[in-house]
Parts: sequence; C-alpha cells; structure tokens
Amino acid sequence: MKSEMVFVFLTLCSLTVMSVWAGERSFSIDYKNNCFLRDGKPFQYISGSIHYSRVPRYYWKDRLTKMYMTGLNAIQVYVPWNLHEPVQGTYTFEGDRDLEHFLNLANQTGLFVILRPGPYICAEWDMGGLPAWLLQNPNITLRSADSDYLQAVSNWLAVLLTKMRPWLYQNGGNIITVQVENEYGSYFACDYNYMRHLRTMFRAFLGEDAVLFTTDGNTDKELLCGTLQGLYATIDFGTDTNVTTAFSRLRKFEPYGPLVNSEFYTGWLDHWGDQHASVDTQKVSRMLSDMLSLGANVNMYMFEGGTNFGYWNGADHDTQFRPVVTSYDYNAPLSEAGDPTDKLLAIREVIKNFRDIPLGPIPPASAKMAYGFVNLQKIGNISGLLDTLSPQGPVRSQNLLTFEEMKQSYGFMLYRTLLPRDLPHAISLISPVNGIHDRAYVSVNGVYQGVMERDITLAVNVMGRRADQLDILVENMGRVDFGSKINDQKGLLGNLILGSDVLSDWLIYSLDIDGAIQSGWPQSMRKDIHLFSETDGGEESGPTVYSGTLQLPGPAHDTFIKFNGWMKGQVWINGVNLGRYWPQRGPQQTLYVPGPLLSSSVPNNITILELERAPQHRRVLFMDRPQLSKTTAPS
Repeated sequence: MKSEMVFVFLTLCSLTVMSVWAGERSFSIDYKNNCFLRDGKPFQYISGSIHYSRVPRYYWKDRLTKMYMTGLNAIQVYVPWNLHEPVQGTYTFEGDRDLEHFLNLANQTGLFVILRPGPYICAEWDMGGLPAWLLQNPNITLRSADSDYLQAVSNWLAVLLTKMRPWLYQNGGNIITVQVENEYGSYFACDYNYMRHLRTMFRAFLGEDAVLFTTDGNTDKELLCGTLQGLYATIDFGTDTNVTTAFSRLRKFEPYGPLVNSEFYTGWLDHWGDQHASVDTQKVSRMLSDMLSLGANVNMYMFEGGTNFGYWNGADHDTQFRPVVTSYDYNAPLSEAGDPTDKLLAIREVIKNFRDIPLGPIPPASAKMAYGFVNLQKIGNISGLLDTLSPQGPVRSQNLLTFEEMKQSYGFMLYRTLLPRDLPHAISLISPVNGIHDRAYVSVNGVYQGVMERDITLAVNVMGRRADQLDILVENMGRVDFGSKINDQKGLLGNLILGSDVLSDWLIYSLDIDGAIQSGWPQSMRKDIHLFSETDGGEESGPTVYSGTLQLPGPAHDTFIKFNGWMKGQVWINGVNLGRYWPQRGPQQTLYVPGPLLSSSVPNNITILELERAPQHRRVLFMDRPQLSKTTAPS
C-alpha cells in the first residue's frame, strides 16, 4: 500500500513537469500537485538537523558522511547570529564559524541544505541566537518592528544573506529552501509588520526565486501568528502527535503544496535537574515511514545534536528558570560524539523503502580512550586572582550593574562591597526581587558563605565584621532561548538587602577567564604562583581555580571527563572551554572531549573553575564512554 501511495504521488507530480533548458537549475513549489520540483522534476527531501556550531570543524566531514550514508539527501542548518557577530559590527566567519566551508563540505558530500538563518533560531542556544549586546538597550523589543531591533537585524542580514546568495541551488549551490525567522507563532508579539520586513529583506538579498518558508508548532494559534503570505508554511511535531491530524491542521493554512514536517523530533533536550530524555526508536521509525508514505518532506531534529561548548547553552523559563545542560546529545541517531546508534540503523532501514541509498557501510564510531585519573592542584580563589582575570580593574558604582551594562555577554562577574556593620550572628543576604541571574557565590573575607540561585534560593546567611570584604561571584547560566522572556539580562538585578541595610558602593569586575586561559594561564605562571599541595586544607569551598596536565600514552582520541566528588563548575582543556559540569544536579555526569583538542606530543593543560566545593582527592577521570544519566551506570 505504501509503495502504491508513493507511485501515485510521483505520477501526479510528473504530469505537470515543465521541460527545463539543458543545464538550468531550479528549485520551486508545485502547488497543483503538492510537491517540490528540482530542475522541473518532483523532489522529496529526507533531511536531518546538524549544527556546525556544536560540532568541532575537524569532524564536520565525518558527521556529514554518516548522514549521507544513512540515506539522507539533505541537512538542515541553523545560523546563530550571536556566534558570528559577538560584538556589534564585528563579524567572524573563520575556523569553527566558517559557515561557507561547512556548506561546501555538505555539497561535496552530496547533501542539499535547508538553511535556517533566523535572525532568531531558538535551538536551545543562548538567547535563541540573538546577540546579547542587543540588551544594552534596555527598552528594545526583540523580534518585533521596534526600530532599533530592525536596524540591527537589517545590518546582520545584509552581511549573512549576501554570503548565502551564491549558495542557493539555482545559483549553483546546494541551498534549496530558506526559513524566515523561526516558530514566530510561539512568540507573544505576533507582529506581522516585523515578518513583512524580514520577507522584504530576504527577497531583496536572495531574489524572487528563492523558496522561503516558515516553521511553527502544531496549534492553530502558532500557525496563525507565524505564517505570512509569500512564505511557505511548514509545521513541526514529534512522535506524540497524530500525523493525519497535524497535516490536516497545516492544510488549513497552506491548502496546496508539499507537506513538510520541518522538525520531526528524534529525541529531546535535557535541563539540569531533568531525567535524561529519550524517544523510542520504534516510534520514530514508524512515524517516519508514515510521513514518507504520504509523500511528505521530513527533517529529523536532531540527527546529531553535538555539544554546547563554552557558554552557548540556552535556557527555558516557564514556571522557573531552567538552563540546558552542556551535552546536546538529544538522544539523536548520531550521538554527541558522532557515533551511529541503533536509532540511526532503524531509520536507514525505513529510508531504504523510499529511495536508493548509497552503497557501503556507515563509517564506524570513532576510537575512544580511557586515559584514567589526572590530579589537579589549587591555583587560588577567584577573589585573589582578579589582577589576572580582570586586568582592566573594577568599575565603581553606587548601584548594581548588569552584565549588559558592563558590556559583558557571558561567563562571570564579581561584585564587591564592604559589610556596613558587625554581624556577630548569621544575617540573611536577600534578593527581594528575585534578581539573581543566575547563580551567586557569596564570600566574606574569602570565606565561602553559600550560594543564591534564581527562582530557588533568594537568600543566604552571612557573618562578619564591619568593613569586611563581601564578594559575590555571579554566573550567567545561559539566556532564555524560547518564549516571552528572551530579553534575559544577567548579573545582579535590583538591590541586595543585608538585614535592614540596602547594600551600595560596589566595585564590579568583568572577568575574562577564557582570555587568560587562552593566553596560557595558569600554566605559564606556575613559577610565579604558589601551588598548594593536594592535601592542604582538605575540601576547598567557594570559587577556586585548579590546574593539571594530561600526558597521552599514544595518539589522541575522543574521551569523556568525569567529576566524581566535584560540585559545579567550568572546565578548559588546552584553552578550549568544554562547558559546564554539574554532577550533583545532573543528569549529565561526563563532558565530551573531542580528540582533535588533545596533543599526543606535549602535556595537555586542564583548568577547572570549581564554584562550590572541590573534593579532597582533587582529581578527574577520563573515560572511554559518556554518562549522561545520573541514575544509571555508564554504558
């Protein structure tokens, strides 16, 4: 029955195919027969999402080859604006940000591209891909026709879309469709003038022949606010949805043309504190087969998720702030480390029923290595390292300033003031307006007092004497990436109250920990700093830097670092920020270490910022497998 349906679909499309001049390339929509046309012939794409920003450049070709050998004929790609314009007016497309190199590799591999350039992308990425410097204007209305926002968007799209136009299929490239904005129907603004402005921009830079589309969730409200005449409407849904019902809803908004599920969920994301997400392989296979049988075009989100290296993870905020974990494994067909899974093999078997797939085996999993334990030594408490980590010195302010007011987008800032009076007994330090964005580590004269956490712990007890130094290290845990709260400012918002005193007269330090580590610190200064022995002081509390080296016994391979006994923090290897660890909150217990980051010829430098309490043993473990669940053993 399924093969008969596919035959009917292809026959109907072929009846109206126009002859195409020899050598002419075209990609369009056949509204009469509900299909795409490539070079005048019916075309159905089977695609998977991959984010070049979450995969080391060294592995791009490997991941694309595995996707192609699975039977995909297309990939779907997000473009994070904040990755490419980290400072307003400064654009970067080099190294791991080389989008055109990625497109070229996909083209060489034989994969078409569904491009999703935003400007907003969600993607569980910090601020949904919007650059944090937009929030330096506190009155800006994001994702709307606000003139300041539109000017920034227009400047960005002028740069990006100019680069993308030669990559359109009709211009000789491999981009077949381009999404305008992303899931706009889920946003409160519902501003059609904004969407019209984007449509005008995309048409101006990409031409009238480019196939532009929107993607929205499976509700009438989302499709009503997210669709616009001149932009082809598509939908997204997962295995918990009835295929017929979902596509029937889409037909109310897009009566004719190809059926498209732009995000068919093969897995799901994890927040810190969640159980590790998984989606049943049989359900994925069955629904994929059902959609392909209808002639629908399907993109699997994700096909490989990758990793939220550095500070790039986003967050959700429904009843409370919920940051996304470092791993973006997503329970996808290709694992975080790019390894084929049983889900991938099952999907390949489905695709075989609908198109010829490449001959030959899928490339195997990369080699993994368990390098064992590495001992670390204490470098010092953050409060005592400010000359190195904040060489420009503090800003003095009577009132608290946010990250955005300090023109710092990510990472950490330290707020310092003096206790206004003696506190012989514990007194509560309170954020009365829930202004801890997102975690604050409190010390008095270098003695750790505790942690304050957004939406969870709004007070901590402190003790000390008048004029003692009060330090509050604030961690940005990732900006909200979805919904109405994406204007997510960081730092200390609103006053802090100590007993009956409103604290003021602050010294505020922007910390450039990444810059210092990339410059070779702390290893380059080992002769100039006191390294504490492993047993000095037992467990260490409060934000403290530790350092060690890993000497490889042979070639460098992928590995996974585990933090037994450590609480929460950030880890760098050879200057590269691998991301956040938080085994106490879970579910993720290990961080992925790509082999290309490691050296087999010289010792590999490991730097850890532990924010709460280091274990007495002060060592980390390099394993040959991930552990993404707190409650189960590694597998």
